[in-house]
Amino acid sequence: MKTRQFSRPRIVISKCIEFDRCRYNGEMVPSEFVRRLMNYADFIPVCMEVEIGLGVPRDPIRVVQVGDALRLVQPSTGKDVTELASSFSSSYLDGLPEVDGFLLKSRSPSCGIKDVKVYPMGEKVASLTAKESGFFGREVMLRFKDLAIEDEARLINLRIGEHFLTKLFTLAEYRQINAEDGMGALVDFHARNKLLMMYYSQKELKALGRLVANHEGLQVGEVMTRYRNHLRTAMARPPGCGSGVNVLLHAFGYVSSDLNPEEKAEFLDALQKYREGKLPITVAVGMVRTWIARFDQEYLRQQTFLQPYPNEFLDVMSNDACVGRDLWTAIRP
Repeated sequence: MKTRQFSRPRIVISKCIEFDRCRYNGEMVPSEFVRRLMNYADFIPVCMEVEIGLGVPRDPIRVVQVGDALRLVQPSTGKDVTELASSFSSSYLDGLPEVDGFLLKSRSPSCGIKDVKVYPMGEKVASLTAKESGFFGREVMLRFKDLAIEDEARLINLRIGEHFLTKLFTLAEYRQINAEDGMGALVDFHARNKLLMMYYSQKELKALGRLVANHEGLQVGEVMTRYRNHLRTAMARPPGCGSGVNVLLHAFGYVSSDLNPEEKAEFLDALQKYREGKLPITVAVGMVRTWIARFDQEYLRQQTFLQPYPNEFLDVMSNDACVGRDLWTAIRP
């Protein structure tokens, strides 16, 4: 298949991930995922702890339970930086340009989006059973929960990485066509993303289709805003296994008349094995991609479902079969 031209996502990232040695111990967090993404995205690095004056290196800070409230405290000095952290988070996020996602430091008391330890007061004490978001991370989740948001540790999981990349590049492309402020660009975007939206949400695909087809009487800006909201809702969670089967069967319909019985049987068998957890979805996707080139199938060639992010990340495409636990339930807005 011909390589797509991708819009460059804008990503706010914890500065300690591949950008600066600004962790509490003066180290930097390595991430091959981020290094590869640098060629395709524009990053906005930030370190809340440095910005509020804690310096590098510094004594660690913790999320501490004080009565019914959570505070951000440096146990070794007793310094409470809660108000500084809250003020910085609000002012910084208020001043951001339009972005497509956030990639934050896992379990950080400032940036963590989940599984951040909560402690009682005191320096040498064990953590409580409760786990929360960090102070900056929590504000991000409250304000931008419909964007692509992850931490660097979770991206090691291929299913999570695939969903993050798909959402990130889709939202970035929409941001670009929205800036063009034209219905022609929106109609083209919708046409190329039909199978991807079918994969993510049949309900939202119908809503998006109705909006594009029946927008008379609405200002272009209003159409764009409504479309963006439905798009983000559609991609709020990763698609289930059944959705992948349905989309691939739909794509199969465009080429099935050109296939011989053996080829048809092999494809349907691959889908059944995916349903049963015996084969990854990439096997059936690969077959469809081959047939697009073989039969010069232009409609399918344009579909972002078959190439949702740059080929550099094809190895991120999940090789999980249609089984496994829900990896998103623990992320709380």
